[in-house]
Amino acid sequence: MTNERLRSTMRTSGYTEELLGEELGVDPKTVQRWVTKDRTPHPNTAHRAACLLSVPANYLWPNLDSKASDSANEIINLYVHRAQVPPNVWMDLVRNAKAQISFVTYASLFFGEDNPEAIGLIRDKAASGVEIRIGLGDPDSPEAELRGQEEQIPVPERIRMALAYYRPLIGVPGISLHLHRTTLYNSIYRFDDQMMINQHIYGTYGFMAPILHLRKLSTGSELFAMYERSFELVWAKSYPYALTRYQGETGLAVS
Repeated sequence: MTNERLRSTMRTSGYTEELLGEELGVDPKTVQRWVTKDRTPHPNTAHRAACLLSVPANYLWPNLDSKASDSANEIINLYVHRAQVPPNVWMDLVRNAKAQISFVTYASLFFGEDNPEAIGLIRDKAASGVEIRIGLGDPDSPEAELRGQEEQIPVPERIRMALAYYRPLIGVPGISLHLHRTTLYNSIYRFDDQMMINQHIYGTYGFMAPILHLRKLSTGSELFAMYERSFELVWAKSYPYALTRYQGETGLAVS
């Protein structure tokens, strides 16, 4: 079924599938499916597209309200501050993971500091067959330095401290410890079909920023999928942590 309203509005506004996709940051084939198969985009994307086309979003996608409701069902909880997340929530997520535990963040120092048993538990999970991927910021990168200036805390030093906590995971089968040099807009913590998304807010400490707790729905989870894709893009640009490079900086000796 074709979305004739979208097709005619794009034509009137001078937008091709390629141009609209470029403006929205989505693949032109995705836009094509909106037109030819009457697919409804994620509510945020739909409203951005409607703004570009100068029409109400509900005019283009009458079922948008129900779509937004489905997305809301992905949200388990919203914590105004990361510090409000009970420690047992983090540990339960680790304990219950059966397939994967995946982090991309800058330091995640709180994870080891606030949960002394966390590192050992992650080792146990890897031994049971859970895939572990942990990506921390490269402490020598300009991105980590800039984040420290924006957050007004020494982020590179916090990463080096975090590496001391994560060192027991190096070389453990099933565990990949990487560094990255990307500009993170959110820290992403995935535990199978659940995620904890720590927002990054300019001028705000990470522990004071909000946490969004998401779940993946069997009926489709566009919000979850967006963060899933973001994680994979960062991970693809990351590289294995080289212990020898940071010997002395963390106070660790190479075995």
